[in-house]
Amino acid sequence: MKRILVVAFIVSYIGILTFGNVCHLLQHGCSSHPLMYMIVWDMFCGWSAYDMRVKIIAEGESETYYDLTRAPWGELHAYGYLGREHYDHLNSHSGTVAMNVLKHTCHEPIVRIIILDQCWTKKLNLPDSVWSMRYDDPKDWHTYYHVRDVLLPDGTVTKHNDCFLTYQGRRMAVDNPRLFQQSLSNRPMFLSEPSAGSGSDSPLGSSASPYSVSSPSAN
Repeated sequence: MKRILVVAFIVSYIGILTFGNVCHLLQHGCSSHPLMYMIVWDMFCGWSAYDMRVKIIAEGESETYYDLTRAPWGELHAYGYLGREHYDHLNSHSGTVAMNVLKHTCHEPIVRIIILDQCWTKKLNLPDSVWSMRYDDPKDWHTYYHVRDVLLPDGTVTKHNDCFLTYQGRRMAVDNPRLFQQSLSNRPMFLSEPSAGSGSDSPLGSSASPYSVSSPSAN
């Protein structure tokens, strides 16, 4: 009996970890439940020099803005001093949080819901005493706001952007001429056969060759 229990435990343990790895590989259901954090193997999740918070704002018909980040009944601190909405890096549930606050509060008709990334460099979190020992210059606090999602009052997403870090990384790549030219020269190319009836009397269209080299258009 003891042997059977040991084998069952090993099989269950390996099966659960395999399920977590498959979810991480397919990027499906990784944040569907808090317990998924225990089985999804995201060991090398990266580290950022920026500290990030989520801001959920609703705009009314009179252009009055309401802060939906903290509900009137209090904020749930699941792991520490931060509210649980700040742990949702992919903003999978920010819309649900906003709709729940609007559902249980009195307000004017809402036009849209805006979800923002609020970011600043992590070194600014140092206490003043530690900062003075490490840096000669005083703190120059800069906070950056980046629009992440725009939703209708019913929760429909009308605009979606990448997070602040991905956006900044893409801007850095475009601002680097050498890197930008390398990205253009290394774009994948493929041969495509023109379709019939391309607007020319020739069955091959305006091209002199039956095949043309095409490149995927950049998004």
